[in-house]
Amino acid sequence: MRAIRISQWGGPEVLELVEDAPLPEPGPDEHLVRVSRAGVNFADTHAADNTYLAPYELPLIPGGEVAGKDEDGRRVAGLVASGGYAEYAAVPRAAAFPIPFGVSDGQALALLIQGLTAWHLYRTSAHLREGETAVVHAAAGGVGTLAVQLGKAFGARVIATASTEEKRQLALELGADAAVDVTREDLTDALIAANDGKRVDIVLEMAGGRVFDASLRALAPFGRLVTYGMASREPNRIAAGNLMRHSSAVIGFWLAHCFTRPREMLAEPLQELFDRVAGGTLRVVEGTVYPLSEAHRAHEDLQARRTTGKLLLDPAS
Repeated sequence: MRAIRISQWGGPEVLELVEDAPLPEPGPDEHLVRVSRAGVNFADTHAADNTYLAPYELPLIPGGEVAGKDEDGRRVAGLVASGGYAEYAAVPRAAAFPIPFGVSDGQALALLIQGLTAWHLYRTSAHLREGETAVVHAAAGGVGTLAVQLGKAFGARVIATASTEEKRQLALELGADAAVDVTREDLTDALIAANDGKRVDIVLEMAGGRVFDASLRALAPFGRLVTYGMASREPNRIAAGNLMRHSSAVIGFWLAHCFTRPREMLAEPLQELFDRVAGGTLRVVEGTVYPLSEAHRAHEDLQARRTTGKLLLDPAS
């Protein structure tokens, strides 16, 4: 089968198309899925250089989510530890979810990792209360476009950030109450100004570095910063005394920890997201569909912040 293989750690250049990868052999608790679309996530760029939260081994077929048909011809979206950038993938039955009528394969993939992440950032980690203000960084990205909409649906005032005017306009179209240029040197002041001079209650943060620090300073007492990525690859230091002084909290989130309770933490919120999309109350912003042979370009574009919405790979091209 055709697949993307990593034989040495590095950047996008190490993503190599092979035509003769072995077909996965599913175990008794797995489906063999013929992949119609594979999702591209920022975590995949960390997999390429083995800097993600969980280590990988070479050779590696990257990719953590797929959509397609199982052995019985049913449309499913599934989570995998690796192996998604391929024509076929072995998907654990507990992590394979039927795609309902009215939801496309691409929409299902947008909801599977990024939609679930956005949902849990609010519900599980930040414990958003109606009327609070939430800052959504990278608001034009896969998680961000959904987080802007879910924040509004859950009763928040949403401040979006993005690096270009075009991306900020998209966030406003999706319902954000205000949009801020994330590249501003006075980012803390800009976030507070966008909230009518008041500090913010929640920040959903995936950049790290200066954005993390500026966001932490913008929190109101009892505010919560939820970190779910480190796109800048710049580490941060947190002083316990500073958290106490401002009664603020920093919370980490990794979707993998939801796998231990798949029905409660995956299936049930995913069904809610499917229903919202099918009912027209949640819009999936579909980004570029790249041929499998151009997976490296998808990673390049993602790391260069040239993308919006959900990025996908087409294994057939």
